[in-house]
Amino acid sequence: MQNHTHHNFSLTSLHSTIIILLFIVLLNGCGGSSDSNDGVVETLPVTSSPITLLPVISPSEITDSEQNEYNKNFTSEHFSGSNNCSTCHDDIRDNTGNDLSIVKDWSASMMANAAKDPLWKAKVKSEINRNPQLSEVIADKCTRCHMPMASIESDYDGKTAKLFDDGFLDPNNERHDEAMDGVSCSLCHQIADNDTFGTEAGMSGHFAVEEQRYIYGQYSDVSTRPMQNNVNYTPTYSKHVSTSELCASCHDLKTPFVDESGTLVADKTFPEQMPYSEWEASDFNDKGPTPSTCQQCHMPQVNNGGVSISTVPRNLKQRDQFSQHLFLGANTYMLSILKNNGAELNTEHVSFDNLITRNREFLTTAGSIDVINSSLVNDELIFDLQINNAIGHKLPTSYPSRRVYLHIVIKNDVGDIVFESGKTRSNGSIDGNDADIDRTQFEPHYQVITSADQVQIYETVMGNVANKVTYTLLEAGQYLKDNRILPQGFNKETVPDDIAVYGLANIDDSFIAGKDSLRYQVDVSQFSGNFFSVAIALNYQPVAYSFLQDLFEDESIAVERFKKYNESAVVKFETIAEQSIQINR
Repeated sequence: MQNHTHHNFSLTSLHSTIIILLFIVLLNGCGGSSDSNDGVVETLPVTSSPITLLPVISPSEITDSEQNEYNKNFTSEHFSGSNNCSTCHDDIRDNTGNDLSIVKDWSASMMANAAKDPLWKAKVKSEINRNPQLSEVIADKCTRCHMPMASIESDYDGKTAKLFDDGFLDPNNERHDEAMDGVSCSLCHQIADNDTFGTEAGMSGHFAVEEQRYIYGQYSDVSTRPMQNNVNYTPTYSKHVSTSELCASCHDLKTPFVDESGTLVADKTFPEQMPYSEWEASDFNDKGPTPSTCQQCHMPQVNNGGVSISTVPRNLKQRDQFSQHLFLGANTYMLSILKNNGAELNTEHVSFDNLITRNREFLTTAGSIDVINSSLVNDELIFDLQINNAIGHKLPTSYPSRRVYLHIVIKNDVGDIVFESGKTRSNGSIDGNDADIDRTQFEPHYQVITSADQVQIYETVMGNVANKVTYTLLEAGQYLKDNRILPQGFNKETVPDDIAVYGLANIDDSFIAGKDSLRYQVDVSQFSGNFFSVAIALNYQPVAYSFLQDLFEDESIAVERFKKYNESAVVKFETIAEQSIQINR
């Protein structure tokens, strides 16, 4: 049974447009002419005034708000909409009265908004525009983890996944509801612990949802009847839902890539994001000295008493170690866009403030700055920094648009700026960063910085098969640079190529597990003062300026819409850690 909400397009405007088009054709056939070839404005010499043509409205041109509208109470052959889960799993509280509503918390996360994310839509459209011959490959790969329920149902139907035009974003598409519910409850809790689970064969979106309609959870001795009666699922205990391998289903992701002719390179893939493998190579893996799963960090447990995980039945046994469905991360940039453009993105019913605050706090636990030593000798100011990674994967990790960088400001005792490296401009670009000036270039990894136009940026830089910088994911077959700060326990000499260090950091002996050390060496002979103050900040951007400028070269409705959201974005970067010192002359 399908239960879908459909949207009807205005046939009146469509018919009017067709009539005008036919009228133009007849006039042109009788000697009329036009210099326009874009179908928007036609000026005909046989008329006294120009005729403006309205473009035929296709499903891809409907608003983001219309695309993002869907029936949250849908049911399909294998899945159930998130609102069906909220009936029993919202309005739950701990012993002190804290609201732990599962669906309410999830609704503000990037998991819930995976299909609504306007950057994702724009980037997928860009990839298709640049390699249209592979549009089916792109749609299949990208919808598998951003619209997984629609992708799986289409697989069962024997149909090809499609995103734009009459694809999943079209409200009239039969799988629209499943698509727009994003990475939802009945998806994650149905991923099966089969033979490929936790192996490379089960990652990159190759997880399995089977026919049994089991909802896997972390608790045993559960009451099965309410869920069976209401949504036709059987709650079933399985320890695999609490393991990092569950997250690896999508968060170890390899993508295909093309050669210079646009042909897929056979039997090779590109490690687009590998946080699970990075975690496996760290001290935080299950057998490491400080084991911690993805869920333990990103879904913090409640430790102040038991939680009734459902409102039905009323006498339900309270549970310990309840995991909050916050899915903490660092992408306050996109959450702020979703919040501040609620009417346009159909997200105004979601409360993002709590998660934005929690994510900002969460980010400050990711890293720290230590000043190892400092000196001022012969008008040369020297200080050594150690940048520490406190988390279980590289910093930053995942999608290769992200970057962490150092902002250094040195002032004399009267407040004059003596030196500044890594300043973030109002448009999000970093002053001195080669890539933000020329996208064919990138900032190298540094061991010593002596000039304001040198910036330490921890990032990945994708390269194509011709060893040139690329921002097109489907053209990326390698990393030209990967100096993201390594997690503790990570041995860069022995890890596999998929998570290796690339570029100058690979030969930097001070770039090691858990930290990077570098020196700043600044000539201050031209500045007076009895002392110098040094302000140090470790900043984070989920989307680099150069990445955005490359995207904005594409012409599509999805890109233009996202460009508007980005221009009004209030969050250009976040600060992970700060430190300051004073050096006397």
